[in-house]
Amino acid sequence: MNFRIPIIVTAIFLASGCETLSYYSQAIRGQLGLMGAARPIEAWLADPATPPELRERLEAASRMREFASRSLALPDNGSYASYAELGRPYAVWNVYAAPRFSVEAKQECFPFAGCVSYRGFFSEADARRHAARLREEGNDVYLGGVPAYSTLGWLDDPLLSTFIRYPDVQLARLMFHELAHQRVYLKGDTAFNESFAVAVEEEGVRRWLEAQGRGGELDALRAARARRQEFALRVAQTRERLSKTYEMKIEEEAMLVRKREEYEKLRADYPAMPAEPNNAYLVSIALYTQLVPQFERLLADCGGDLRPFYDRVEALAASRQGARAALTSAGCQRPA
Repeated sequence: MNFRIPIIVTAIFLASGCETLSYYSQAIRGQLGLMGAARPIEAWLADPATPPELRERLEAASRMREFASRSLALPDNGSYASYAELGRPYAVWNVYAAPRFSVEAKQECFPFAGCVSYRGFFSEADARRHAARLREEGNDVYLGGVPAYSTLGWLDDPLLSTFIRYPDVQLARLMFHELAHQRVYLKGDTAFNESFAVAVEEEGVRRWLEAQGRGGELDALRAARARRQEFALRVAQTRERLSKTYEMKIEEEAMLVRKREEYEKLRADYPAMPAEPNNAYLVSIALYTQLVPQFERLLADCGGDLRPFYDRVEALAASRQGARAALTSAGCQRPA
């Protein structure tokens, strides 16, 4: 996930309406609070009051961070060199919305930062208020807590209490994902950015387990990946059928019945999904999965070499509007 805090605050304030002003104000306060809570990892390790469990997780995260730069060609900067206790379960809360009869996300657009397919809040209460307004407008809405986000290299992102105690594989996955956002970012296309980061995290965790001599865990990793891919495929198929339904010239009530039937068929196999038919929830899944196969194919075409893979994705991102279409047929351009 990326959560960009623009630096030129005055210009944004001059260009924004009241709601956007309020949103940026909470974002700036939240970011400053998070940065103020962060201390260098060395300080935590040197502090005798640091609990042994936290000390072990910080040391493990530091090794993962070094691997990310050395072996995955991810940015070598100050991100994840510090740690912050937040005293809350999530770093931010994301609000996704989609019209009642659409499988496409409602875009949230801001001066300079561009458009994204969700809006993130540092306060759960603020997120819920925004979600309520969107529902009143007739949208499907999904609100979810997020343990980490990326400032895209503008700032040094710290390790956070919201994820530091994750098991090794999940911790590595999250760090590689967020660092990938610093490597490539396409303004205005959330699915492109998130799918790219997921492809990097998947490959990164596999290489990290092999480098750690933990190959015995690869079968479990592959099984979990297969389950995620199956869920992503089912969501994509459901969205495709719903999209066709929403294009039909039928009565609203009949459309609602078909929407409910499609959603319940999916939920029968995945009961953890929200109970009510919800286009926004389906959007929240698709944003992280729908382009992953294309990125994986491109990486394979690069012979698994991450550097030319990143270069090619950066070139695609530079084409902006044509990036997603070009990704479908893009081949690797390795140096001679």
